[in-house]
Amino acid sequence: MPPRPAKPAAANGSSAYPEPVRVLIDELAKLPGIGRRSAERLAFHVLKSEPQEAERLAAAVLEVKRSVRHCRSCFNLGDSDRCSVCSDPRRDRTRVLVVEQPKDLIALEQTGMYKGLYHVLMGRISPLDHVGPGDLTVAALFDRIAHPKKHTPDGIEPAAVAEVVLGLNPTIEGDGTALYLADRLRAKGVRVSRLARGLPTGGSLEYANKAVLADAIAGRQEMT
Repeated sequence: MPPRPAKPAAANGSSAYPEPVRVLIDELAKLPGIGRRSAERLAFHVLKSEPQEAERLAAAVLEVKRSVRHCRSCFNLGDSDRCSVCSDPRRDRTRVLVVEQPKDLIALEQTGMYKGLYHVLMGRISPLDHVGPGDLTVAALFDRIAHPKKHTPDGIEPAAVAEVVLGLNPTIEGDGTALYLADRLRAKGVRVSRLARGLPTGGSLEYANKAVLADAIAGRQEMT
C-alpha cells in the first residue's frame, strides 16, 4: 500500500498577518488584561485610524517613558524630582499616609478628604513571592521620619512626622506589612493609625468608590 500523503500543516492565524501587524499584536497582548483577541481588535483599530491618531498614541507612550518618574520623597509618579503633592505648601506635613502603589494614592486623593502627605511602598511584604522590606521603600519612609528637612522642598517649612496612617490593601500580605511597619514606627515614637475597615477584606483600593474611601479616611483607627 502506497504511503498516505502528509496532511497539510494547520494554518497559524498569526502567520496570515504582515510582520508589522503580527509584532504589534504580540506587543499589545503582553499588556495586563489584554488577551489575544483584544490585542487583534486594538491592532485593527490602529490600522483603520488616521496616521496622525496613531502618531499621537505612539508619542504619548514615548513621552510617558521619557518624562514620568518617581518622586524622590514619596515615590508617587510625577514629571519632576518631587510630585505635586510633596511640592504643595498647603499639605499637612506632620501626617504621612502609606500606600502600596501610586494608583492607590490617586484613588485616595480623588476623595478630597486627606490633606497630608503620602508614601508609596511600591509593593508589600510577601515572603511567598520573595519580597521583603529591603525590596520596598521602607528605608526611605524611616529616613523621612528621621530627617524631615531633607525631604522638604526649598521654601517650605519642614515639620516632624507625628502620625503615619497605614493605607495598605486589606489582604493577608497588606496586613502583614502593616504590622511590620507599625511595630517599627511606634518604636520611633510615631503615632500609627490605619484606614477604617469600611474597605472590604481581600479588595483593592483602586476598585473602591469615593464614598467608601472617604469613610475609610475619616474613620481611621490607631493600631494596637
